[in-house]
Amino acid sequence: MTGTEAIAHGHTSGGFEKTPGWLDWYDGPSVPTFRVPVGAVDAHCHVFGPGAEFPFAPERKYTPCDASADQLFALRDRLGFDRNVIVQATCHGADNRALVDALRRSGGRARGVATVRKDVTDAELADLHDAGVRGVRFNFVKRLVDRLDTASLEEIVTKIAPLGWHVVIYFEAEDLPELYDFFSGIPTDVVVDHMGRPDVTKDPDGPEFGLFLRFLRENPNVWTKVSCPERLSVTGPRALDGEQHAYTDVVPFARRVVEEFSDRVLWGTDWPHPNLKDHMPDDGLLVDYIPQIATTEALQHKLLVENPLRLYWPEGA
Repeated sequence: MTGTEAIAHGHTSGGFEKTPGWLDWYDGPSVPTFRVPVGAVDAHCHVFGPGAEFPFAPERKYTPCDASADQLFALRDRLGFDRNVIVQATCHGADNRALVDALRRSGGRARGVATVRKDVTDAELADLHDAGVRGVRFNFVKRLVDRLDTASLEEIVTKIAPLGWHVVIYFEAEDLPELYDFFSGIPTDVVVDHMGRPDVTKDPDGPEFGLFLRFLRENPNVWTKVSCPERLSVTGPRALDGEQHAYTDVVPFARRVVEEFSDRVLWGTDWPHPNLKDHMPDDGLLVDYIPQIATTEALQHKLLVENPLRLYWPEGA
């Protein structure tokens, strides 16, 4: 079953009305053919609300459907993963209560990436750390957030560094030239979401993606997620002949990153897939995409087990 054939599932509670045209996540994704290794981590996913319990931020750019921690953990089990890294969704702003609730209910099987403001206190950061937060996210995608000034970001980085946290950055390929020097100066570990959103209609050997590869080569503290092919793909999940294909136009980009930077790559479902406009993916099909980009058992184990455990559970299980 592909995303276009699955059954839509999702609603918004608490008096919130979904953004018009919002695509809900799908209940009952296919069970993947590819069996992930024991201990695998879905290293990029979210929770939304539920709005009745955890209201969405007034400054949000979109209103999603509900997507609860229990629903996320059910997906984890269905796909064969052992753990999650839950990333604060922009629809919740810097109110991390839904994230913290999910982390505390995971029984130690989830870590988190929060969003904080520059006036965050050390006590607030300590509470987040106790809940399982291990990083903060800075979003540079202009259509999703109002961009923070870099001075504010530097202030936040100074506050989180003693905790051993890292910084997650989300940007689009066209913005990397402007932000290259700032990103290169971040003193913590840095994780780039979704390979910096390359334009996959361009040549993977061309200058635009070449700049991203140079960024990784020049900064050994920078990691990247090779996730979200459904966001980057032009061809989509199916070929013209009707056979199932998992976003093959993204494969040359992701495979190259996995092979050259095998110790600094992560993968995640991005469930419940916010702000998709074209189609809602089948999460089982996304898992079946993994062997196309990590072509050996050794690479798959690094991508799904060794790397996320090293970054998010360095103290062990």
